[in-house]
Amino acid sequence: MYDHRKLGRELGLFDSDPLIGAGMPYWLPAGAAIRHALESYVAEVERRAGYQKVYSPVLGKRELYEISGHWAKYSDDMFPPMQFGDEQLVLRPSICPHHALMYRSRAHSYRELPLRFSELGGQYRAELSGAIGGLIRVRAMQLNDAHIFCRLDQVADEAAGALELINQAYRDMGISPSRYVLALAAEDAEFNNPSSKYVGDAESWQRSAELLRRVLKDAGIEYDEVPGDAAFYGPKIDIQMEDSAGREFSLSTVQIDFHQPERFGLEYIGADGNKHRPVMVHRAIVGSIERAVAQLIEVHGGAFPAWLAPVQLVVLPISDEEEQIAIDVARRAAQRGLRVEVAHADEGSLGARIRENRLAPYQAVIGAREAAAGSLAIRERDGQKHEAAPIGEVLDRIAELSVPAAVRSGE
Repeated sequence: MYDHRKLGRELGLFDSDPLIGAGMPYWLPAGAAIRHALESYVAEVERRAGYQKVYSPVLGKRELYEISGHWAKYSDDMFPPMQFGDEQLVLRPSICPHHALMYRSRAHSYRELPLRFSELGGQYRAELSGAIGGLIRVRAMQLNDAHIFCRLDQVADEAAGALELINQAYRDMGISPSRYVLALAAEDAEFNNPSSKYVGDAESWQRSAELLRRVLKDAGIEYDEVPGDAAFYGPKIDIQMEDSAGREFSLSTVQIDFHQPERFGLEYIGADGNKHRPVMVHRAIVGSIERAVAQLIEVHGGAFPAWLAPVQLVVLPISDEEEQIAIDVARRAAQRGLRVEVAHADEGSLGARIRENRLAPYQAVIGAREAAAGSLAIRERDGQKHEAAPIGEVLDRIAELSVPAAVRSGE
């Protein structure tokens, strides 16, 4: 594996600056292209899976997190509140309280459920300086988060569907988990105790754990049970990765939460005409964008899958005579949604330019013969060469191959 902290900077994907602060990296153009591709992918697969996209502020009143339980159980990991007149505002450590308020803002019928809110939004954690490193542990992150409000009889199916979205994303990204973990409360856990690290009651925790066990078993996934690693409001499935140093971290998660619907007074009208409490399923398909890109760098070493590559096609004119047609090919490729660059003839020998752009999935060398015929001969990153074909036909094929499988197939 590659060290993403070193390689990511060498490839011009991200960097940091003391004036911005530790644990708050910024994205350079190449890294921003990967991030945008990931965000677009997630938005499309979520749309197809019935999610509704929402946006919410990155700030909230302290009172919001007192209701959710974050202030009592998680405040050590939160930034201190900012005083504005009589109000205290806090950078959110989690998006779920905002989504609970969105659900609560309207009346709901059982016919609407499951209701799936998704958001790619900022979260902020007051990580200690010694714990910060690269993109894996940061203070400011963009989380691919979602919350599903559903009936109890829908919970297992919703959690299973979220787990399948995660596994499909991993296949499309070309990464594999090191293991699956069912994170549970500590074996000596106390509930309904202000001094306990957990909220809720033993019965709801046990119910959540059994539902998640069923989801993992039905999916045929082997997993480890780890007492003490649960969130303060409930057990969760954590999908673990390893970095280049062999350190494990969580990328994606699926959680079942009976606590926050209770604390926020969430309701729906059932078929019997009475009010009922929904269950909240938390899930993140690719986790934080920062951790996802870190893993992509470490696994692929810059040779990303075509749909994620910062530059998908490089056009290489052999001489100045082919410059104009190379520029035209790049324009036509961009119109098809491809990320494309021209490696100009005056930038070095053809061999040097090919080596310089070796990480691009596709290269198109244009000489006098291709220019005269209006054709392209494509060379793939692995060295495979294809016979020349009409420009439009070749670009259409590259555009098709540069779409992730889940989106291309309509899965």
